[in-house]
This record gives sequence, structure tokens and C-alpha cells, in this order.
Amino acid sequence: MSIPITPTTPAELVEAVRSRPRVLAIGARTKPRLSQVPDDVCLISTGALHGIVEYEPEEFTFTALAGTSLREINQALTEKGQYLPFDPMLVEAGATLGGTVAAGLSGPGRFRFGGVRDFILGVRFVDGQGRLLRMGGKVVKNCAGFDLPKFFVGSLGRYGMLAEITFKVFPVPASRLTLRLTTSDAEAAAKVLTEAANSRWELDALDLLPDSKTVCLRLAGPAPALEALSCEVLARWPGQVLSVAEADAAWTELREFRWAHSGCVLVKVAITPAVVPALYAVARSLEDTRIHVSAGGNVAFVSLPSSVPAAALQERLRALSLPAVCLSGNAPLWCGTRTDSAISTAVKQALDPQNRFPGLDD
Repeated sequence: MSIPITPTTPAELVEAVRSRPRVLAIGARTKPRLSQVPDDVCLISTGALHGIVEYEPEEFTFTALAGTSLREINQALTEKGQYLPFDPMLVEAGATLGGTVAAGLSGPGRFRFGGVRDFILGVRFVDGQGRLLRMGGKVVKNCAGFDLPKFFVGSLGRYGMLAEITFKVFPVPASRLTLRLTTSDAEAAAKVLTEAANSRWELDALDLLPDSKTVCLRLAGPAPALEALSCEVLARWPGQVLSVAEADAAWTELREFRWAHSGCVLVKVAITPAVVPALYAVARSLEDTRIHVSAGGNVAFVSLPSSVPAAALQERLRALSLPAVCLSGNAPLWCGTRTDSAISTAVKQALDPQNRFPGLDD
């Protein structure tokens, strides 16, 4: 495969797209399976398209070029006491804003506030005809037109090539408190997830760790309130309060996939809490397979060791009728069931009638 083209401005991005019959954007390639495409597809790197174009702390919005690293964005927001509540993943690995949108990847904070899709306000992108278009807006109270920017979330770069993106942000909570709850097995842990999710506590994050029996529960808000709520939680289930350092380490390990097998197959699976026990049964049937369940049991990340073929996981996920996409490793892009929607097909046809960007089956 040829060396990627590296435009430095949106105008150069337009020219790069127009210069080849088939193209695909790449960022820092922290999710490498998503950019494995046929050899006739020219890769265009957004690495030189970086920087925050506009940041209005009083409006709680910012606009940044697609290749801007999440680390840079987090630093700028932290200085103003703000953050992206969906807990961006792979920040320390170098993930970019555009790659995060294209992958539709959200972290533990998705449980309370929603994922990437709920925070994106507008996009500027190059479509399949080489036009630089702007969709959405730069303010939160913007309800004009079709909300096309949300279609770019999880699109894997198949609708267009992102040049810049506008997000809304939130103020950082006054304090956070993480509890580690211990259960007997995956079945008991799934019950905790369901009951905790339906409680009055308004949890900030609710994840099940790869050991299949430890639940991490995060509270956010005024410190006195968190102390009272933690007492209620620990009166219901056995566990302990983590120190700030322990909590930071636990959540960072999850967001950076440090629990996963290095360089091996990593799959994102859409689930419901009711499927959690069956999914962990799958892990037990595939030796040394690891699973992290996030967002209260609505998404799971499955990591295979090198000794387990991807086909074995694919077979089991299809038996459970679970949709899944591979983020890294040598496996089919779609590892579970997959259905095409009429609206997605229509958007693809409208933005890329010549199929300049690879289809989701390529």
C-alpha cells in the first residue's frame, strides 16, 4: 500500500480527495482494523490537520480540526474546568477527534450522559464529489435542518472525509467517587448492573471488569452527597471506596484497553444487560478470552488471545444475534450480525454516489 497523502489544510484535503478514485481517511490508527481496506484505496492522513479552531468556554462549545489529538483537546478543556463527559477512549494512545467520531467509540461516561453522538453539533467534511460542505452548527441551540453530523458517528469514514468537528462540552463535576463492588459471578454482576442502573443514584459510570465479577461504579457531584450515596450503595452490595489514585488507574486501564491482549483481535459488541451472562459464557468457552462490559451493560469489548481464531468468536456472536465490529487484529470487520438500514443507504448515496469512499463491506 502506498504512503498516505497528508494534507495540511481543508483546501488541500479537498484536492487530495479529488485526486484519487477511491480514498479513506486515517488518523493515529489506534483502531487499525477500521482502516484495513483494498489496495486500490488511497489512504489520506489527517495527522497534519490538527488544532483547535475555535473554543468558546462560556458557550460550552469548541471546534477542532479532525486530526487534533484527544489529549490536546482534554488539556484545553481542563484549563477551563470543562470536559467531554462520554470519556473519550485511547487518549494516551494518541487517538484523534475525527477517528473517535468515525469509530463511534465512547467510554464509561456514556452511561449517564450519552456517547459521542450526543455531543457532536456540526461537521465540515469533503463528500464523494470533492465538495467541502458544512452540516450542523456551532451552537447548542441549533435545530435548523437535517441532523446529518450524527450519521458520521460510527460511519468508519464511509460517508465523507471529516475536516473539522464542533462539540458541546460540560463543566467538570465538583467531585467524583468510585466504588468497587464484588459479586460471585457474571450472573450476579449482571443483576447488580441492572439494579444499579435503575436506582435513584444517577450514576456517572457503571462497568463490569474483565474478571466477570467486579463492578466499578462511579458517582459524580458535591462531595457530601457522594459520601451519603456511597453508604447507601455499600449497604446494598459488598465493596469498597477506591482512593483517587486507585480510581484513576482503574478507569484509565479500561479507557486505554490495557486489560486487552496486546496486538490481538479486539471487538466492540452491542449488547443489553440481559445478554451479559451469555457473553461471559462465550468467553469461558474460548480460553483466555477477556471481556469488559461498559455503559451499564449496553456495550462490551471482547479481546481474543492469539491462540483463538476470530471465526470461533464470530460463530458464537451470530448464535446470540449480536452485532459487532472489529477494532484491531486479524478478523472480519463485522464479527457478528449486521443489518443495513434504508436511511444509511440513502445517506451514502446522497453523499458518495460514485463510491469514492469504500463501502462498509469492503
